[in-house]
Amino acid sequence: MRIKLIIAYDGTNYHGFQSQVNGIAIQDVIESALADLFCEPLRIKSASRTDTGVHAEGNVAVFDVETRIAPSKIALALNARLPEDIRIVDSEEVPGDFHPRFQETVKTYEYRILNRKFPDPMMRNLENHIYYPLDAEKMDRAAQYLVGEHDFASFCSSGYSSKTTVRTIYRAEVIRTGDRISFFITGNGFLYNMVRILAGTLIEIGEGKYPPEEMEKILEARDRSCAGQTALAKGLVLKEIRYPEWERAQEQGPLA
Repeated sequence: MRIKLIIAYDGTNYHGFQSQVNGIAIQDVIESALADLFCEPLRIKSASRTDTGVHAEGNVAVFDVETRIAPSKIALALNARLPEDIRIVDSEEVPGDFHPRFQETVKTYEYRILNRKFPDPMMRNLENHIYYPLDAEKMDRAAQYLVGEHDFASFCSSGYSSKTTVRTIYRAEVIRTGDRISFFITGNGFLYNMVRILAGTLIEIGEGKYPPEEMEKILEARDRSCAGQTALAKGLVLKEIRYPEWERAQEQGPLA
């Protein structure tokens, strides 16, 4: 059977989600827990290969296994074998052809900023501290230019492997609550470092480097050098991944 996992983690101590040669990744830790639980090596396929230091509340992965353990109980069994900074939020059976990356997807990210003179030591790994004043209203006005289908070539780091840099954004919003600013963005997919570059550009707009209307010009330029700096990884959280097509099928009836 194929099991779908919803995964939350603090990415501070890991070299991203995907296994790699230069350090331990979240995938490595989960696969080690799976091997311990099922007494065989198992590989997971993830929806998002988050970078070093990036966090998640709802990343998605699947793996195939033959077991008598109820799918809903696998999360509990894995959590007993995982460190405190990684948790399986939910586990369920899905069809064998369900792949977390190669089907209709809607992802939501949040970029978190603490905007005050001194940082919060309790949140130092979970938000980007910026001591100089930021105008969140201007940042939000700039973010509205992102909504819709656009070519986001200006907001992609070199080395990306996507066939196209066109993406559709359904929601982009900047909200200030006291000293904290959150940039929320929901879309059908994101390019390499896209959300962090967008966040970095919005920060520069918030500090008054250029007006909100500049965001439209940066989009049209399709040139990475026109956008802002790549914001720090520690402020980024993958909030949620939804699968509208699969969810609609689920509403129509149980697994065949």
